[in-house]
Amino acid sequence: MDTGTQPRPQPPPPRRPPTEPLRQQGNGDFTAIVTVLFAFIAIASLVLIPSSSPNLKNSLTVLHQVPEGHVGVYWLGGALQKTTTTPGFHLKLPIITHYEPVQVTLQTDLVRDIPCGTKGGVMINFDRIEVVNRLKKESVYDTLLNYGVEYDHTWIYDKIHHEINQFCSVHSLQEVYIDMFDQIDETMKDALQADCTRYAPGIEIISVRVTKPRIPESVRRNFEQMEEERTKVLVSVERQRVAEKEAETQKKIAISEAEKNAHVSKIIMEQKLMEKDSLRLQEEISNRMYLAREKSLADAKYYQTMREAEANKLKLTPQFLELKFIEAITNNSKMFFGNKIPNMVLGQRLLGNFLQEVEGRTNLEAA
Repeated sequence: MDTGTQPRPQPPPPRRPPTEPLRQQGNGDFTAIVTVLFAFIAIASLVLIPSSSPNLKNSLTVLHQVPEGHVGVYWLGGALQKTTTTPGFHLKLPIITHYEPVQVTLQTDLVRDIPCGTKGGVMINFDRIEVVNRLKKESVYDTLLNYGVEYDHTWIYDKIHHEINQFCSVHSLQEVYIDMFDQIDETMKDALQADCTRYAPGIEIISVRVTKPRIPESVRRNFEQMEEERTKVLVSVERQRVAEKEAETQKKIAISEAEKNAHVSKIIMEQKLMEKDSLRLQEEISNRMYLAREKSLADAKYYQTMREAEANKLKLTPQFLELKFIEAITNNSKMFFGNKIPNMVLGQRLLGNFLQEVEGRTNLEAA
């Protein structure tokens, strides 16, 4: 029987749990607890204390946002850090690290209620002066290190008070309120920029806008009366100038009309002279034509007469004369009676003899 039974196996001894995995699990729980704690603090800083002071909120927050146009500036234990952050979400250590957003784009600082006294002792007041300025991004650390986050109070707000009082103290009320008011903007801009360039080169003054100052009521009324009188004088001067311009215009119109009439008269006179010259030339041509025609006629008549004379000379013979004499006697229709009639008829022989003698003498002279 003993040989037929088999022995029972012994159970394995119990194992001890490893100690190392337990330590790792404990560390993981601690890390998770710390993470949850920090997340709770961050949520509490963003949600539970939204109405707290900005400095306290910036100190307690872990997750913070830098707005566009700004850079994030940090103080670690009160010491300003050179590192800055760009716009967006960033993390920091609460309580230990403090941050401030600093604007690096154009901003307008409004300075109100600036009293000043003029050279003559009159007190005036500038209600508002606007200074457009910008802090250069690369100069943020140096500027905040020397003058703090409120650097504009030192170099803009306080400085504009000083410069306005300096300007008023060396100028009269007439100059500040009227004569040189248009120069105050540029004067303030140059003065602010000069000191910023010397002591805080990171601050750039873009422009300064100054409103009209408030002056005492009695002085203001005097200025208004002066302005009214000046306006009246200007109106009178302008009227006189207009009258002079109108007189000058009328004079120019009269001169222009006279010159036009003289020019027209000259043209008409020249036209008449040209017509007279044309008529004179026509008459001269007509006269020359008439003289030439008369000369031609005279020459022709002279030639005709000469030729007739030569012909008559050739006809001047006793026979021809006797023929003509007989024709004349024959053609005479009158009848004469008396003792002398036969003598006249018979005396033609005597005439013929006379003509022959004349012809003989002429031939002798010609030879």
